[in-house]
Amino acid sequence: MSLKKESLSDVQLHLAALNGDISLLRKILDSGKVHVDSRDKDGTTPLILAAANGHYECVKELIEQGADPKSKRITGTTPLFFAAQGGFLDIVQYLLDKGAPVDSLSVDGGSPLFVACQCGHIDVVKELINRGAQVNTHMKDKASPLFIAAQNGHYKILVFLLAQGAEIDSRRTDGATPLWIAAQMGHDHIVAQLLRAGSKVDAARHDGATPLFKASHKGHSAVVGELLKYKPSLDVLPNGETALHAAAFSGSLPVCKQLIAAGANPCQKNQENHTPAEIALMHRYNGVADYLRNCENRGHTKK
Repeated sequence: MSLKKESLSDVQLHLAALNGDISLLRKILDSGKVHVDSRDKDGTTPLILAAANGHYECVKELIEQGADPKSKRITGTTPLFFAAQGGFLDIVQYLLDKGAPVDSLSVDGGSPLFVACQCGHIDVVKELINRGAQVNTHMKDKASPLFIAAQNGHYKILVFLLAQGAEIDSRRTDGATPLWIAAQMGHDHIVAQLLRAGSKVDAARHDGATPLFKASHKGHSAVVGELLKYKPSLDVLPNGETALHAAAFSGSLPVCKQLIAAGANPCQKNQENHTPAEIALMHRYNGVADYLRNCENRGHTKK
């Protein structure tokens, strides 16, 4: 993509598109001194600016005067990408009607559907999929639209994507699933929905951390409660720790109590030969350490 130095008219056209100044936009275009798809140093066209800022009339005028709906910035992002990101349904529909590619990817693999899911625009998500967007497209790191919806806590979008055939346990390159990321972020309503839909409760990231381990480490009590309904592993994981060790490390007494009630072993040692109580004490969570020691003693008494 060759980018020439911008003229004053180019700059004015870009500003008119950015600000939604339709009368100035028409005046500049009618002057014949500027190309409708003039680009700045990033490859941004007036159409991209108008679409990104929700200026429908400017988008329409630019297209009618020959602007390319397939134009891309250096990053590979299109007018449709930015309209979807902004949640501008009318512009999304218009651009698609004018031939904008529904699944055009940016250099990092981002698609209009991905950013609509990321930003929580359910109406745009539905429109894109109805127009043929691939529900299981993904970023270069393999994060899918379902993954990003789970990460951001967008429940309605998540449910819709699942109904459209989204792969429930698709993995990012580090092995994280939508359930894993929802557990990390503390989205208990998302975790509950994914589990009901059949997500694997112990699907671990490549480092061995399960959704329960991560939720315990973060102190997300409500998420832990949802995960425990599906009998996740309470034993030592491939990372050499248990969920109880994770809860002790972060000093979460409520999560420690939940895990103990579910059958976690307070005497279990991690790969470094430490019990959860010892981990809590190392990090100066004295109340948690006392509780876990009492649990250890109760366990010995029962024996």
